[in-house]
Amino acid sequence: MALQLDVVLTKEKKEKPDFTQLGFGQHFTDHMFIMDYSAEKGWYDPRIVPYAPVTLDPAAMVFHYGQAVFEGLKAYRTKDNRILLFRPEKNMQRLNTSNERISIPPVDEAFLLDALQKLIEVDQEWVPSAPGTSLYIRPFVFSTEPYLGVRASHSYKLLIILSPVGAYYGDGMKPVKIHVENKYVRAVRGGTGNAKTAGNYAASLKAQNEAKDLGYEQVLWLDGVEGKYIEEVGAMNVFFKVNGEIWTPALNGSILDGVTRNSVLQLLRHWGLPVYEKRISMEELYEAYTRGELEEVFGTGTAAVISPVGELSWNGNQLRIHEQQVGELTMKLYETLTGIQYGEVEDPFGWTVQVN
Repeated sequence: MALQLDVVLTKEKKEKPDFTQLGFGQHFTDHMFIMDYSAEKGWYDPRIVPYAPVTLDPAAMVFHYGQAVFEGLKAYRTKDNRILLFRPEKNMQRLNTSNERISIPPVDEAFLLDALQKLIEVDQEWVPSAPGTSLYIRPFVFSTEPYLGVRASHSYKLLIILSPVGAYYGDGMKPVKIHVENKYVRAVRGGTGNAKTAGNYAASLKAQNEAKDLGYEQVLWLDGVEGKYIEEVGAMNVFFKVNGEIWTPALNGSILDGVTRNSVLQLLRHWGLPVYEKRISMEELYEAYTRGELEEVFGTGTAAVISPVGELSWNGNQLRIHEQQVGELTMKLYETLTGIQYGEVEDPFGWTVQVN
């Protein structure tokens, strides 16, 4: 049976925040999308309703066994007042990849994308227009069955909420300092590292807090078996420009397949640059640094798009990159990707989707 989307509009719209002072994830729009799942009905009752709290039984399995996944993408308002999404089909595909790993039933990706576009249409006045601002989109799924036995739930909720967010680099792009983590582990092959599941992020908080206490903004994770091969930076994928080549850790089952990562790889190859997805050890990277060949380091992710790295701290060594300034390639990638996202640069890949 085809799903029919119901829309119930709020009777009283919220007062909107100052769109020049948004920050990240602090304000939420007037409406949200909800869809339910049961073993008997499958996914059912998709609806757009006024934003409101969700009520759950204290025995809901998400509280006890952590069956929860999420996605993150953005909508952008162009100078000519169009609203664009950036490769949203990739996020829907990855949501199902995460669902599969956490034993959550798959969703209809095309239907969910249509529902998302309708939700944005309903709340389109919340898409900010100031430079660098956007509408952050958070789809998420969690188990709801009240049961304390350890197994996959028989019922779920899928929600999409929207949040206007400010420019990530409000004071200009500045390279970050990163601590290479050698005590804690983010993920191992065969685990949940390639799924965007809530527990991965909970497990990362301890290392992030300790890195902050040491004066570093982010953590560079190493592999969970040998503790020597580079995986991710915080919630981002990571790239290195070494002697004219661009390296990034190969997807190995414990690294998230980032949409921005994939886009950067396509752009670099489109520009004819030598790109290698491979296993990279910290020893190899440090040796490149000592030879003066480590030219640029940057992270990639939805929130920042491109995040330049100015320093890596590893085993008592401080690797200061590109004189702790933003590199030329890093800036070119940032300007190109954000230009495509805001409709200001030619999109040769057909990445953007206009919200009707």
